[in-house]
Amino acid sequence: ILDMHELVTYTDFLVLCTGRNARLTRRIAQEIGFKLKQEAGVLPSGTEGASGEWILLDYLDFVVHIFTPEARDFYRLDVLWKQAPAEPVE
Repeated sequence: ILDMHELVTYTDFLVLCTGRNARLTRRIAQEIGFKLKQEAGVLPSGTEGASGEWILLDYLDFVVHIFTPEARDFYRLDVLWKQAPAEPVE
């Protein structure tokens, strides 16, 4: 989780996730959407990436990026935003 408060105005946090393959990234996105709707009544304002290589869920205050390993290595958002304070989550 990257704290973006001091770096951008469009969101407070970026959540970066990796699934082993496109099928798993789609499942991770489904589960995140289900849990947030069920437990917090929150729906994304937008979604992108139905192919599963890179899925984006925009919840405004936070944006979730779910990558395959290859897409995460290619886009390297954690390197692009290396100045953002990071909190790893296991």
